[in-house]
Amino acid sequence: MTASAPRFIRTEPSQPRRRWGLPLAALALFGLLILQIILADRARLATDREWRPRLLALCGLLRCNLPPWHEPKAFTLIAKDVRPHPKVPGVLVVSASFRNDARFAQPWPQLELSLADIDGQALGLRRFSPREYLGTAPPGTPLAPAQSVSLSLEVLDPGKRAVAFSFDFH
Repeated sequence: MTASAPRFIRTEPSQPRRRWGLPLAALALFGLLILQIILADRARLATDREWRPRLLALCGLLRCNLPPWHEPKAFTLIAKDVRPHPKVPGVLVVSASFRNDARFAQPWPQLELSLADIDGQALGLRRFSPREYLGTAPPGTPLAPAQSVSLSLEVLDPGKRAVAFSFDFH
């Protein structure tokens, strides 16, 4: 009869221990990195229709803020006109009217004016802030739905080559 070793001395094959601490910590750190990237870029992401609801929910939890919803494509140009300045040679007077066709109030847009030649090549391009195209600081309230705005700008005449002009909103 063989004597067996006491139980505390016997070596039995041990089961490999699963260590979840390090992978879980790495996963948590990766999640925090993604959250930090999203929060750092929230102003740009908030302009996207897909991201905005998610960011609103996230900022509701984290008490961060988002810029007001801004949809430049919802601004509609109603009228536009370019004429030589009646009193100052070499200057054009640009008049325009636009409307906010969004279903919500929007911040005042930047207005981009470009002048082009007959081939469509840009001769001049400039963005105007609301203060520049209104002549004063914009009202503290955003542009309401269906609200129209008229403006008048004076720009240097690029010469007889300029035959077309266009407006864009940003």
